[in-house]
Amino acid sequence: MMVQKISVAGAAPASGERWNQVNWQQAQSQVHRLQMRIAKAVQQEKWGKVKALQWLLTHSHHAKLLAVKRVSSNAGAKTSGIDNVRWQTPKQKYEAVKSLRRRGYKAQALRRIYIPKKNGKSRPLGIPTMQDRAMQALYLLALEPVAEIQADKNSYGFRPKRSAADAIGQCFLSLSRKTSAQWIFEGDIKACFDEISHRWLMENVLMDKTILQQWLTAGYMENGAFYDTESGTPQGGIISPALANLALDGLEEAVKQATDKTDKINVIRYADDFVITGNSKEVLEQKVKPAVMAFLIKRGLMLSETKTHITHIDWGFDFLGFNLRKYNGKLLIKPSKKSIKTFLADIRLLIKSHQTIRTENLIRLLNPKLRGWANYFRHVVSKEVFSRIDNAIFKTLYRWVKRRHPNKNAQWRYDKYFEHPMPVTWWFNAKSHTADGKPVHLKLFKLAKVKIERHLKIKADATPYDSAYITYFAQRDTRFNLVNAGS
Repeated sequence: MMVQKISVAGAAPASGERWNQVNWQQAQSQVHRLQMRIAKAVQQEKWGKVKALQWLLTHSHHAKLLAVKRVSSNAGAKTSGIDNVRWQTPKQKYEAVKSLRRRGYKAQALRRIYIPKKNGKSRPLGIPTMQDRAMQALYLLALEPVAEIQADKNSYGFRPKRSAADAIGQCFLSLSRKTSAQWIFEGDIKACFDEISHRWLMENVLMDKTILQQWLTAGYMENGAFYDTESGTPQGGIISPALANLALDGLEEAVKQATDKTDKINVIRYADDFVITGNSKEVLEQKVKPAVMAFLIKRGLMLSETKTHITHIDWGFDFLGFNLRKYNGKLLIKPSKKSIKTFLADIRLLIKSHQTIRTENLIRLLNPKLRGWANYFRHVVSKEVFSRIDNAIFKTLYRWVKRRHPNKNAQWRYDKYFEHPMPVTWWFNAKSHTADGKPVHLKLFKLAKVKIERHLKIKADATPYDSAYITYFAQRDTRFNLVNAGS
């Protein structure tokens, strides 16, 4: 039993102390219990009970705590909306919990900014206020169990316990056999998040409609002017991916109803990116494409003609940063050329833009990027690619060293910056100290040292909100924790 700390004799703890005393494990457990009940009611199609349980969850103190924690500790916590408010101190966070009330709530306009894209263009992004983000996180807790039960089996983006690795794993299962489908429909939805029909969302999303309508019609501020939003999900909003998933769920069934079993149809979707397999080009052109277009138009969406293609597996195609192609009948999945090029450009720019940084600090900047990229691609045929990237990084680092010490010879440079004096066995390293002054030897992360191990794809029907899969996910989490600990 937790004993409350009393800051002043006889007085209740201050807001900051209350935040620091929260039992987060208990809060998570209580919320998950309600989410499981919501999911079960959805499975039983007891819609009145679903709404009652959602109301209970969105008014739960534990759920409000988790919502505030999420928005105040994620990457966007330092960015404010149009009100310039941020929740940084324990007191501010606990006071924010008390402010999450449906009565009197009014969503504010988004702050519009632009994010540069790889093609040189810019992508608009809306920044909600902290209050709106927390309300979205709160209502997402009640909506996610509904979305999970209604989700397509082979939808993998923005869903709990699922990842891009699962989507690629399903691609392998669908394309690797000699008898597998040979043709692929590469689908691209034009401005999906910006164009989803508000009417469709209001009529089909099972959540508090008053709250949903506020988010959909909040509008945005740009250069001091207000603009209405007539379509699309809340840009930059925590709940947007779930709303987009709900709008696209049913695509798999729509395509299969328009085709036959002999057409070898498989639909693999990650958010708004999807591929559909078929046994002929004609099947994809005459059956699949019309079915997809009819499905999308009801939701206010349409295919991008320039980015939608029909490809043979022998030619190969890119999906989620991977390239999938059959070589002499054998399917090989590798990092795509575009992914490699973009990653190396990012690493080279980082190194080049830090000419005078201390070596140990450069290693600290590089290692998370290198480790993250390697972990993303470590489940496919990446060993050769990893070695090539290591070699390219070595050349970039040697140029960095050479610019710092133009008057030193090669042997001196190798001795100072590389653990081994041969390019084949190089290991960029530096000596540093921990915060308490203990010496530490830092090494640059090497991709070639990462073990290649096939990902164990999640079961298509599995969801963490179904009690039938409690043991399955417990065993799966244990296995992945062991694998990650050894990587």
